[in-house]
Amino acid sequence: MAAARWGAARRREQSAQQAEFTAFVETTAPRLRRTAYLMCRDWHLAQDLTQTTFAKMYANWGRIRHTANLEAYSRRVLMNAVFDQNKRRSAAEVVLAELPEGSPQRPDDTTELHVALLQALATLPIRDQAIVVLRHWEDQSVEAVASTLDVSVSVVKMQNARALTRLRALLGQDFVRI
Repeated sequence: MAAARWGAARRREQSAQQAEFTAFVETTAPRLRRTAYLMCRDWHLAQDLTQTTFAKMYANWGRIRHTANLEAYSRRVLMNAVFDQNKRRSAAEVVLAELPEGSPQRPDDTTELHVALLQALATLPIRDQAIVVLRHWEDQSVEAVASTLDVSVSVVKMQNARALTRLRALLGQDFVRI
């Protein structure tokens, strides 16, 4: 009889954990998918990276569900998945001696602006991309980005400044100020 009560209590606890995880996924999936897209510029790969993030979190949900900041934890897991994906993909990429010709004039359309920004972002090293995306698209503090990427605050500040300088050089003086 005690085993039956214990089993029923365990099933209720698992059901409650699954409901918490489902609610977490529903609220954070769009943000994580957008961040993943900004890092890889492929909606399908972004969805895969987001699912990988949730799978890793689900495997440890009983331990991490009471973590103070699940959003920050999910960003960290996502960035690790992006870095892992980039390591696997880097051997298959084609390196060009020169960048393809870009449009020297200032894009007027928001779609053209979006494409130009993503193309410029793609030229940065993966860690610099992560810093720019987290700092400027996700509007995270320097300290939060440092924690997410497991680097010091000074590294985030220095790489962010260098990355923005490179982006400004690529986009030109007439482009919208980043």
